[in-house]
Amino acid sequence: MAGQLKSIWIKRMKNGPMDAVEEASLLANKGLVNNADQGGKRQVTIIEEEAWSVLMDELHASLNPSIRRANIMVSGINLYESRGEIIKIGPCKIKIYGETKPCERMEEALPGLKDAMNYQWRGGVYGIVLNDGKIKLGDEVTIS
Repeated sequence: MAGQLKSIWIKRMKNGPMDAVEEASLLANKGLVNNADQGGKRQVTIIEEEAWSVLMDELHASLNPSIRRANIMVSGINLYESRGEIIKIGPCKIKIYGETKPCERMEEALPGLKDAMNYQWRGGVYGIVLNDGKIKLGDEVTIS
């Protein structure tokens, strides 16, 4: 079953704002072009739209998902325990290295959010970009 790319955010600088974009370029072993985080194993961070909706329902809130500070939001894909899997977004492949643990900024955004995200990887995943390419909103997303 295929999912869909719902949102893309670029972080201008460390702790800086998350800018929503309709398309973005990815560079192998680097990450998103113009994103503050480059290289290492945390080149791209990904969250699930469904998990975000559950979090907001549980906490009776309606925060914009950009508050999570992830780069990509997908729908129709389960990221729970996906370490080692390859997620394909449009033409780009990203190897998932692990769960993105929520930080204190999530608690500042909404009391209880940090703890709620710790359940079943609802804070998302991080990984490395395996190939150069361009992604755009609406792209098909698969995981294997």
